[in-house]
Amino acid sequence: MAEGTGIQISELDPKFKYELRKVHGAEKITICFQCGTCTAGCPIARFSDVYRPRRILRMAQLGLRSRLLSSEFIWLCASCFTCVDRCPQDVDIAGILRTLKNLAAEEGYLPPVYRELASNIMKTGLAYRIPELRLKRREQMGLPPLPKANLEVVRRLTEVTGFSRLIQAGGE
Repeated sequence: MAEGTGIQISELDPKFKYELRKVHGAEKITICFQCGTCTAGCPIARFSDVYRPRRILRMAQLGLRSRLLSSEFIWLCASCFTCVDRCPQDVDIAGILRTLKNLAAEEGYLPPVYRELASNIMKTGLAYRIPELRLKRREQMGLPPLPKANLEVVRRLTEVTGFSRLIQAGGE
C-alpha cells in the first residue's frame, strides 16, 4: 500500500480474514497484534521499502483483499521463516503469505516472471531455458549432457494439479 493512499470502504472485505483463517497455515491471522517483530527480523524488509510483513498482515485483517492479491509485494517473501521463528503469538506469517500467493494465482494475479518460469518448466522441464551456446560449452568442457525431463509426466502433473490452468489463465 503506497504511503498516503487512502482506504475506500468499498475496498474492505470484512470476511477475508475469516476466509484466510480456514486455510492451513493461516489459522492464526486474527491473533496477530501488530508488534512488528516479523518486519524487524525480515531480511527482505531490510532491503525493500515496500515489503513489510506487518503491513501485509494488517491489510489482510482489515479485508483489503483486492489490494493485497493484486500487489507485487506479496511475492517478495523468501520463505526463510525468520518471521515465524520470532513471532511472540506463534503466527505462521510465511504460511499466510503462501496462502495469499495461492489465492492471487487462483484469481489470475501471477507476476509475469513466474508465468514465464512455469511456462519454461512445462515446455522443457527446466525453470530456465539453457542457451545452445552453454550446452555446447558444457560438451567442450567434457561435462555430461543435462538430463532430459519426461515432458509427458510434467504435462500430466500440471493438468492434475490445475497448475497448467493457472498459468494459462493470465494469458499465454
